Amino acid sequence: MKPFHLTGLVAAPFTPFHADYSLNLEAVPLIARHLKRQKVTGAFIGGTTGEWASLTQAERRALTVAWMKAAGSKLKVIVHVGHNCLADSRELAAHAESCGAHAIGAIMPSFFRPPTLADAVEFCRQIAAAAPRTPFYYYHFPDITGVRFNMTDFLPAARKAIRSFAGIKYTDFNLVDFGSTLAMAGERYDVLFGRDEVLLAGLSAGARGAVGSTYNYCAKLHYRLMRLNAAGKAREAQELEVNIQKVMRLLGKYDGGIVSGKAIMAMVGVDCGPCRPPFGPFPAAKRKALRAELAKLGFFSAVKP
Repeated sequence: MKPFHLTGLVAAPFTPFHADYSLNLEAVPLIARHLKRQKVTGAFIGGTTGEWASLTQAERRALTVAWMKAAGSKLKVIVHVGHNCLADSRELAAHAESCGAHAIGAIMPSFFRPPTLADAVEFCRQIAAAAPRTPFYYYHFPDITGVRFNMTDFLPAARKAIRSFAGIKYTDFNLVDFGSTLAMAGERYDVLFGRDEVLLAGLSAGARGAVGSTYNYCAKLHYRLMRLNAAGKAREAQELEVNIQKVMRLLGKYDGGIVSGKAIMAMVGVDCGPCRPPFGPFPAAKRKALRAELAKLGFFSAVKP
């Protein structure tokens, strides 16, 4: 298999629902069009931001079909196929390959966790084997899964065991392990930075690509951050990141990044609907308060295409 790479910003899209929580596939082309305007390079669909654990197998397959139709030639589609059940994960991987997905990714199971690194690699190997012609990314998110193996150990084991291994989506704050893994990956494998709130740290460590939820609506600011960093304008980059972090702190204040992130998407003209239970509704009063705080920060003028 030829080396496959993701660079720049990859958005982790929200999965759109109707008011009754049914899947709203008609909104996918609107989201894809919006992401193209944001100039992100790819869409990591059906992941954490996409509420994958609240979707049925049939819905996840339908979501993949819809995204492959909507993406066109400007967006690379990476399908998250992780699941607590290996057989279901393999089914999703095979389906993604049959749809022509550019790559697949899988998070570790979080109920029964792999007890050893070898078990973790083997779990990934079996998923990847169901889609042998499609690049495979391991989705490392220890705060969610509780699986905390160092990626400096995982990467060399995975590249030996998984023929389609393309790299790691690294969603953790362990910058020592991230930097060491990135150096080990060299030019052959991707180590995609997954913590939007400290993107500058990832860039300083050498990241060439990043995946995150705020790139759905904040990519313009993050791309500016990347340009400042590349130009050696450290102070300006740091000041910009502080302003981005002010926005991101509001996500936590207003029920978390998925709930408030969907609200922000509606504010910028792309309604993704509500989140599914167990997330509760986002009342109009909260929506109004969030909008007011974002406006006070100058958010809407800053992210306008």
